[in-house]
Amino acid sequence: MPQPRRAATAATVLRSVLANGPIARSTIARLTGLSAAAVTRQYAELADLGLLREVAEDRVPRATVGRPHVPVDIDVDRYAVFGVHIAYAHTTLAVVDLRGRVLDQQRESHRGTTPEAVLGRVVERFPAFHRDHLGDRTPLGVGLAIGGWVDPARGVVVRHSQLDWRDVPAREALRPLGLPVHLESHSRALARAEQLFGAQRGRGSLVHLFVGNVVDAAIATGGTVHRGPRSAAGSVAHLRLEGSTAECPCGRRGCLQATVSDRAVAERAVRDGLIPRADLQLLVLSAQSGDERARRVFRERARQVGRAAGLLLDVINPEVLVVTEAGVICLPECLDEVRAQVGDRGESVVPTSFGADVLSVAAGSVVLDTIYDHPLALSA
Repeated sequence: MPQPRRAATAATVLRSVLANGPIARSTIARLTGLSAAAVTRQYAELADLGLLREVAEDRVPRATVGRPHVPVDIDVDRYAVFGVHIAYAHTTLAVVDLRGRVLDQQRESHRGTTPEAVLGRVVERFPAFHRDHLGDRTPLGVGLAIGGWVDPARGVVVRHSQLDWRDVPAREALRPLGLPVHLESHSRALARAEQLFGAQRGRGSLVHLFVGNVVDAAIATGGTVHRGPRSAAGSVAHLRLEGSTAECPCGRRGCLQATVSDRAVAERAVRDGLIPRADLQLLVLSAQSGDERARRVFRERARQVGRAAGLLLDVINPEVLVVTEAGVICLPECLDEVRAQVGDRGESVVPTSFGADVLSVAAGSVVLDTIYDHPLALSA
């Protein structure tokens, strides 16, 4: 096992290159406060592992006399990670490079929603996906992202209310994939992805609000994502929304998830005759094609999401609140509606950095987070 100080230095160098690369080694030393010798040593070790490489064709000239600096960057050609995102209605498989960019992805509707059916289908699909989409890269692991209460340390989905999963040993179920499997809630994974690869790099604190079939949140401060005791942090499904009368399975009315979840909105749209079946993507397509009734549905949801965002901003007071929600991603006016509800802190509310690839990025970043925190573990 690498010594703790050496491991921490390697992680600092690797994350500096991720944030600033291509970058000269002397600049890494200046930005991180490490000595030039320490940066050189750690660069050599990370290059030997295949994580960093020189980028000779993009030489950065020195301001003083001497040889030009040769910048270094993340080696995105040697390795990749697999991502598995499990949603209420479908599973997404993805290949993601070391900069968090989605190289390929496939989505398939569930054939059944039991843990055995969903996870068994992942195991069944994986060999062909591996063969057809990885290319020449070496895989470093599989990230599983899912909504609800997830315990990464135990590799267990503790609770997923929409799928009705309880205490599912998901990591063990995916052991047949033959790669290390890492598990995390998609909201926490996306909060970390924003810090590593997104537009919010460098932020000291942020809240990520995920609005899908599951509605949950993540809190990141000081470069780490808060999990809380038993990894239960981030549950906002039963946050009460003033003015909502939506019935919740918990027995109360006005809960956030019961009001704004994809499933709830799509079911109301079916009752109102806007779409033929409860599929939110159909409503998105109608709104994008100019159907004003569909656009009104998304604007109303955005206003309700904005009320929840305002509460989170008041309680947690982060630098920025990131929203992942279909309307905010696809319809520009929805972000304006969210910001209007927040008031004078509206500019601190921003959309996800990852657009339509957000689910794949969530899954891939589960593995990438461990690589950027513990890069020397690859040598173990």
